[in-house]
Amino acid sequence: MIKKTPTHLIKKCAGRSTDQNGMAVLITLTIVSILIATTMELNRRARVEIDNAAARRDRITLNQMLVSGVQAAMAILLEDKQNSEIDSIQENWADADKMTALASSLLFEEGAVNIKISDEKSRIQVNALVEYPEGRQFNEDQRMLWERFLKMAFLVYEVQDQTDPVSTIVNSLKDWQDSGDDDAISGLTGAESDYYKDLEPPYSARNGPIMHIGDMLRIQGVNPELYYGSDEIPGLAQYLTVAGMDDDGGGQFVYKGRININTAEIPVLMALLPEENRDLALAIDDYRLERSGENYTHDLSGATWYKDVPGAGDITIDADLITTASNLFRVIVAAELNGLKMQVTAIVQREEDTESGKFGCRLLSWELN
Repeated sequence: MIKKTPTHLIKKCAGRSTDQNGMAVLITLTIVSILIATTMELNRRARVEIDNAAARRDRITLNQMLVSGVQAAMAILLEDKQNSEIDSIQENWADADKMTALASSLLFEEGAVNIKISDEKSRIQVNALVEYPEGRQFNEDQRMLWERFLKMAFLVYEVQDQTDPVSTIVNSLKDWQDSGDDDAISGLTGAESDYYKDLEPPYSARNGPIMHIGDMLRIQGVNPELYYGSDEIPGLAQYLTVAGMDDDGGGQFVYKGRININTAEIPVLMALLPEENRDLALAIDDYRLERSGENYTHDLSGATWYKDVPGAGDITIDADLITTASNLFRVIVAAELNGLKMQVTAIVQREEDTESGKFGCRLLSWELN
């Protein structure tokens, strides 16, 4: 005799089987979801690592491009020294097209390099304002140069919120550099440590040479607008330098501050000229650049060639302020690769080897910006 399973038991077992199947499906879906999420996260991390590795590779390549650009600039400066005893804006290193060709000759499969060379002695030497090594008194011809330079700057920026801004900066710049008299300000507008210690944050005057041009922003009267300029008007920083310390022959350092009249930009030329003749700067610049076909018309080797400029008359520039040669240069190299950009500003100095008599280039500073 066969026993039959009661109907209610069959239904109960069938329901249990359905519940188990549903639970299995949920577990499976959960595991699959976790696996998908884990895979996606691992994939994301892998992509990030690949991107980071590519970026690191590109940054290393960019750095090599910058180094190559500076080395190429040094090479052309050494070649220039072999061919000429003067330095001027008529030479290859100052020609933008020739610098573009030089940059294109660098063998990199990808990316682009831009090289710009300028004469550091085309700028006003900040530390020449004070007579070193004593470091106590004004260098008078430099003081007059600064006054003419700042008068033009304040005319351009239309400064109205300062009383006697030119005197304020000139005297404060002298007080920042002079040594041994931290209690005595220059004139009525200078500033020593007592002034700066009342600022927030407080600091002291250096009482020595300025080592980085950015320290100009710490000096009374120099604000960011005046220092950096704007898109339309260059700031003071473009026309100033702290590089170029000389030996006086007795082991003491000096800052002669002579400006290369062959390379100085128009605002600096204006500061070199007597105030009533500063408009002659435009004619001087045109004279330097005048060409006949592919060749420059005028010889800039003599220290008084500016007297031959039409309209110069009997004008004379203080001989202690000018030169026609330089061994100090600013090299700006910009590199771009796969959307990444890097730029370096290097100061290089040509030096003669005392034994061989040959010139080489020494790197004085390297600043990524």
